Amino acid sequence: MKVESLLQYVDEYLGVAAHPDYRTALNGLQVEGPETVERIATAVDASVASIEAAAELDAQLLMVHHGIFWGGLQPITGAFHKRVSLLIEHGIALYSCHLPLDGHPEIGNCALLARALGLELDGRLGQYEGVDLGWTGSFEDQLEIETLTERVSAAVGGSAVKVLPGGPPEIGRVGVVTGGASSFIREAADAGLDAFITGEGPHHAYFEAVEFGIHVLFAGHYATETFGVRALGRHLTERFGVESSFIDQPTGL
Repeated sequence: MKVESLLQYVDEYLGVAAHPDYRTALNGLQVEGPETVERIATAVDASVASIEAAAELDAQLLMVHHGIFWGGLQPITGAFHKRVSLLIEHGIALYSCHLPLDGHPEIGNCALLARALGLELDGRLGQYEGVDLGWTGSFEDQLEIETLTERVSAAVGGSAVKVLPGGPPEIGRVGVVTGGASSFIREAADAGLDAFITGEGPHHAYFEAVEFGIHVLFAGHYATETFGVRALGRHLTERFGVESSFIDQPTGL
């Protein structure tokens, strides 16, 4: 199908135009490619490895969570040049969607991870410029921290989970904001949550967990953000019949 038609649908479905993002993050089509698409590749990052893997799959479109534009104006040299040149050489268009894909209620990273844990979603948590990103939810039965840790690890594919055990013995209500969202620990505690799950955090997050009385679980920035791009690929396959493949390039971070 026409790439223009496909991406117009994605922009509207994810609400890209109305969703605020980091000032130097560019959502939408980042590098132009062919006019038509039969195969889509999805990945968390637009790395050289992901682009080369998309070329091996003969994909005409690579859709990622983290694109190639983050630092504002920059010369097209070094690794940045290699990424751009590989896309052009292999005729691959690059589409990026960052925060809109974190907060989407159907295929967003946060909602899908929360549902994978067995949470019944009941509210939102964490905003960027007034727009919701994460979710809160409850378990049918309260869990101990060891059980929750096992569930989180299983949900993110067996990755190791770092636990800051600052919360109560029994866990009923939990908040989820994927990626690097440790800045929402206090908000999660103030909301009366027993645990907060995100991807990664800084040193001082330990003291925040202990002093605010909440368990904090770091399940990996990469591992918590594979959900959205995987689901986007499946959604487009089901809706338009284009082939889609997920490129797994874990960083361990």
